[in-house]
Amino acid sequence: MTKLEQLREVMRQHKLDAYLIPSSDPHQSEYVAEHWQVRAWLSGFTGSAGTVVVTQTKAGLWTDARYYIRAAEALKGSSIHLFKAAAPGVPDYADWLLEQLEEGASLGFDAAVVSAAEVTRLENVLSAKRITLCGKHDLFARIWPDRPPPPAGQIEAHEEMFAGESRLQKLERIRQGLKQKGAEAHFLAALDDIAWTFNLRGQDVPFNPVFLSFAFISQKEAWLFLCGSLDSVLRSELNEQGIKIARSNDLESFLVEIAPTTVYFDPEKTSSKITTLLAKRCQLVAGSSLPYTLKAIKNMGECASHRRAQLRDSVALVRWWMWLEEAIASSQQTEITVAQKLDAFRAQGDYFREPSFSTIVGYGANSAVGHYKAYPETTPTLKAEGILLVDSGGQYLDGTTDITRTFSLGKVSPWQKQVFTTVLKSLICLSRLEFPQGTKGDQLDAIAREPLWQRGWECRHGIGHGVGHYLNVHEGPQRFSKTNDVVFQPGMLSSNEPGVYFEGEFGVRLENLLLCEIRQTSDFAQFLGFETMTFFPFDLSLLAPELLTLSEIEWLNDYHARVLTALTPLLLPAEQKWLEAKTRPLGRPV
Repeated sequence: MTKLEQLREVMRQHKLDAYLIPSSDPHQSEYVAEHWQVRAWLSGFTGSAGTVVVTQTKAGLWTDARYYIRAAEALKGSSIHLFKAAAPGVPDYADWLLEQLEEGASLGFDAAVVSAAEVTRLENVLSAKRITLCGKHDLFARIWPDRPPPPAGQIEAHEEMFAGESRLQKLERIRQGLKQKGAEAHFLAALDDIAWTFNLRGQDVPFNPVFLSFAFISQKEAWLFLCGSLDSVLRSELNEQGIKIARSNDLESFLVEIAPTTVYFDPEKTSSKITTLLAKRCQLVAGSSLPYTLKAIKNMGECASHRRAQLRDSVALVRWWMWLEEAIASSQQTEITVAQKLDAFRAQGDYFREPSFSTIVGYGANSAVGHYKAYPETTPTLKAEGILLVDSGGQYLDGTTDITRTFSLGKVSPWQKQVFTTVLKSLICLSRLEFPQGTKGDQLDAIAREPLWQRGWECRHGIGHGVGHYLNVHEGPQRFSKTNDVVFQPGMLSSNEPGVYFEGEFGVRLENLLLCEIRQTSDFAQFLGFETMTFFPFDLSLLAPELLTLSEIEWLNDYHARVLTALTPLLLPAEQKWLEAKTRPLGRPV
């Protein structure tokens, strides 16, 4: 019996006509521990975003444009149909369920991993057919025999020298925010929100230095509910600061017995199960998590730490690129060996902990696959021709990095150079932009796309995302995205990563990190701009200089001059000479 057949059998036993399988865990995380990777276990699709819905006769996977190609490959030979989320004419899964299910049918799900906001949305859509929702059952507890247990790793302090602010200062800011919200307490479920608030880090989720936990913060006390362990020194420090420690298993009894109060919570990040428990005793006030918005604006200490992390990261990349050029000419390499070598160079740097995501290396046609993943049995041997797309990053105690470059391995076509140069024009467009206070992410996204749109091309993902500080590489609330209406503010750290992909041929993506800063104040408004935080050259051998304007060439020359100045003191003489060649200035256009 297949996994899908086993699931349907258990659904019949519980009288469920459909079952919802999200990618999330009880904290609505983007990246989850193996215990909650049920969607991947069932479907074979391992991307970070996707939802599977199963009825007794049909099954579908909904995922976004980053994963269309990869998901189609993963679902080959299965009876699970790929729905390209947000594509024209493609229904979302709630509307599809409404179409597929009969009047009065039942939809099952595990309320511990589906957010309160999503359950409300489903109720609003499915009520048209009086479809009932049942969140009581984790059916995978029945059909996944060797399911890994939830992790419970060691938790460590994130020192104030890196965090730039003490946990008590952060708690005070949260308590001040609660007063403005008209609430007496704040329930937190998002792991990065909790890690940031309490200046703690963990190792429960690959690539994300977080730990399984929940938190409850009132005006007088703070509770941490933990799965993992603390050493005696850290536990004592937290106790002295009035932070009470309990086990995660105690959370439900705590919520059941809590004194009635007004609790602020984020329905997008809090599970339906927890929300139901809270609502039995407390008056709820819904809104975005306070740490979610507070941590998006990096303090001066975080910014200074991040600059140092970026320099060390760039040194590793320089040494890796030098190795790559020699290795391509002298030995057989694959996408996997190249990724492993890059991870190894990063690991030599001070304060390095782990990659900030699984290093993406795509050669040739694979460079057009969004969030491509290489496998030993299919990864190609690299040749001294074509292009290589590398998207990677590191988790350091003093910062999180994320960078993408597209490299020439030898002979490339004029067409590939045109695409590379146009993508670079998009990156430059956003990098040098100045804009009035109050400008939103969707507006900046549109401006960055203009060089692509001029050619009739489109970037099939957002131009950029927020980045954490030794936290999740994807962090909100700000993004450069068509659907993001968050106002950019000084201190926000974001990626700038335009890309164009031609399926079956090649793709180009380039990425730097940008820090929003104040540029000038006029009679009209305060104007903001971006400090480029990444120090690593672009591959000039892929450039078509005739497509650049004079101001774009000046920006590129200035950027490369700053890269050379910043990195030279950190490199050996041979590395310095190599970098001089890679950052050589371009002449003025004829």
